[in-house]
Order: sequence, then C-alpha cells, then structure tokens
Amino acid sequence: MAIFNKLIKFLEENKVKYESVKHRQVFTAQDKAATLKVKPNIIGKTLILKIDGYLVIVLIPGNKNLDKNKFRKVAKAKNLDFISERIMKNRLRGVKVGAIPPFGNLWGLATFVDKSLTLQSKIIVNSGDHNWSIKINPAAFKKLMPDLGIGNFSKPRSR
Repeated sequence: MAIFNKLIKFLEENKVKYESVKHRQVFTAQDKAATLKVKPNIIGKTLILKIDGYLVIVLIPGNKNLDKNKFRKVAKAKNLDFISERIMKNRLRGVKVGAIPPFGNLWGLATFVDKSLTLQSKIIVNSGDHNWSIKINPAAFKKLMPDLGIGNFSKPRSR
C-alpha cells in the first residue's frame, strides 16, 4: 500500500517538508523505534479516542502512555474512552488499524498532541501502513492543523 495517498496529497498541497521512511513491518511504537534505531520519544503513537460522543486523534510519544485524567482536563471532556477496531475500520478508511496517521483533519476529527513531541527537532509518525512512516518537523505538523490541541497528557510507561 505504501503511504496513504490522501496523506501525501495533503502534505504536498500544504507545501510541508516531510520524509517518507520505509522500514520493516512494525506494529508498535517501541518496535518502530528499535527498527529505525531512534529514541522512542520521537516516535508518535496515534491513539483514537471517543470524548463526549466525538472521535478524536491523540498523539503521544512512543515511550509514554496516555494519562486519561490529564487528557480529560486538556480536552475539557466528561466522558472518554478508546474505540474498537471495528469503529476505526469503518470511520478511518484507507489506512490500516495500528498505522493511522495523526492528521485528524483528513477525516474531520480534532487532533491533540502531547507537548513533549512538539519540543523535538523531528518526529516520526504513522502514514497509514505498517511498513512506512513520515518524518516531519513538529512546527510543520502544527502548521497543518491550526486547531491542534497541545497539552501535557502523557505519563511514563509502567514496566
């Protein structure tokens, strides 16, 4: 499948610099970091949540987990939960579950990013396929989504 065509078109129409990164098939942010020989804190882990009845995309560093309480405050949400794979497949067409790009505006969804990712010089995010990723500058990532929600809502992974 290579990189999600809608994503490439979106990046190019917005004149954003990015790098396509081919790698062996990976299913976790930790595996992607190991495969690419980079620190997991620059790998973006895409989460799909339902908050107060709406789907949102949340991007956190690969070496962290979502802190639901902190995110609830940042998103000003009462109800929050992860969604099922079935809902992902039906709602986010054209990409593979587990490789969803963190660009919510491709599907009309709000997007949130953990502030720690915005402080990196480059981040590596999903492209829609388990064998490809996108390397992008966080400033370019923010430029693509003017309504991007930024906050501190990740926590260290429990061992």
